Amino acid sequence: MIRRNCILSVFAILLLAGLEAAPANAQARVGEAAVIKNQVLRVTGSGGSQINVGDAVLRDETVHTGLDSAARLVMSDSTNLSLGPNATLKLDRTVFDGENTYRAIAIRLTSGAFRFVTGHSEKTAYKITTALATIGVRGTILHVLSQKSQTIVGLEGGAATVCAIGGGGCVELTQAGDTAIITSVAGKTTIQKTNSSPWTFAATCGAAPGLCTTTQYADASPTVTPPVDDGSDPTGMLCGR
Repeated sequence: MIRRNCILSVFAILLLAGLEAAPANAQARVGEAAVIKNQVLRVTGSGGSQINVGDAVLRDETVHTGLDSAARLVMSDSTNLSLGPNATLKLDRTVFDGENTYRAIAIRLTSGAFRFVTGHSEKTAYKITTALATIGVRGTILHVLSQKSQTIVGLEGGAATVCAIGGGGCVELTQAGDTAIITSVAGKTTIQKTNSSPWTFAATCGAAPGLCTTTQYADASPTVTPPVDDGSDPTGMLCGR
């Protein structure tokens, strides 16, 4: 009887621990902050909390940089995302296809300046959107400026397809310097392609050391800290074991 009660007690403890852990795991870790300058917030409701170097980036979360601030995030598949000052992005959707690759990753660049370097996932897994454009990538380094009435997408390397939301058409970016400019005026969205961009992220690269470098996720991950004994089992054993 004592042994049976012991087993039931252990089962109850494990079940409770699982229930308590479930909310924390609901937002899975999908990346990590590699570079942080000044105010970089994890936005939650009407507030937010500061993100520091080494902190996790979570699924379905919004990240915002303040004025004179910048950040570089490294995703689990080694995608590198750099944010300039006063920029906001949301990780809309991430579906893992293995430990270090995604079957689907959707990133919404709400406002501000960004630099995007693809990681190890299949290129079809990436979906990047702004308020005015959708971007498909093929082994790409992109510069994106997302504003209320205009989006600028510049190609640094690789190739990309940029489409205007609302039926404005699509353009192919295949050469370094190719740029798509999507503009919305009086409810009408147009897209044009140029090789003489009015803007690039290069001017923002100096906002923080390492902002425009590229690292692998494994290089950014912190050392795993051993669990701390909270004193709940002072003998170090359960049921006399």
